[in-house]
Amino acid sequence: MNGKVGEEFMLSKYVQVGSKLEIQAVERGQDYELADKRTVYQSQVYEIVSEDRLEIIMPMEKTKLIMLPVDAEYDLYFYTENGLYQCFARVVDRYKDNYVYLLLIELTSNLRKYQRREYYRFSCALEMNSRPLEKEEIDSYEQKSLDLSPGLPLQRSVVVDISGGGLRFLANYSYELEMMIACRYHLVIEGKNKEYNLLGKVLEVREVDNRPGVYEHRVQYVDINTDEREEIIKFIFEEERKTRKRERGF
Repeated sequence: MNGKVGEEFMLSKYVQVGSKLEIQAVERGQDYELADKRTVYQSQVYEIVSEDRLEIIMPMEKTKLIMLPVDAEYDLYFYTENGLYQCFARVVDRYKDNYVYLLLIELTSNLRKYQRREYYRFSCALEMNSRPLEKEEIDSYEQKSLDLSPGLPLQRSVVVDISGGGLRFLANYSYELEMMIACRYHLVIEGKNKEYNLLGKVLEVREVDNRPGVYEHRVQYVDINTDEREEIIKFIFEEERKTRKRERGF
């Protein structure tokens, strides 16, 4: 990377071994707001070589390695505990180390904080109870004074991924698109079990392939407060750290 890297832009200050990242092909003149329309590859930081070079695990689609060409330039988006960071980078080399296929990447720009409405989704298996909102509850929500009625029957489901922006769950029933639902589940954060009662909007429903009667729902949180969102993100990073430790044999 040309020029001296200031401490505030140091790679190791924000990115860690094991950090998740997205890789997107650079399209010059492309507006950042349109970035999500490009092909996105998922990867993970394998080693930080220096403040402008790192090794990442070669991305895969299903069981096929994606052989990103040497000298090609990409957008990198790093998921960190301090948020999402973006930079441009170039593929320097491709090789195999201890049965792991790697890309050597050189940063061609400094990191910058990147604001985006998406959140990293963490695969999990969490029990959840939910129910549709009653008409009176929807009316109170539209009047900015939501008051959930206690004691109404809930239906069980399993959350299969969760993020700071919403969740995806499986159930043996289906909700309607755009339906407002109350969601209740528990997370363990820093050893403490906490119950979350959140409002969600159903964005997508589909029957799972080869599992008749089982429906996948994608839900976006509605009016979640900042503290609860940050707690969910903290839970995700805690679980990711535990997974990395298990993978490394600690």
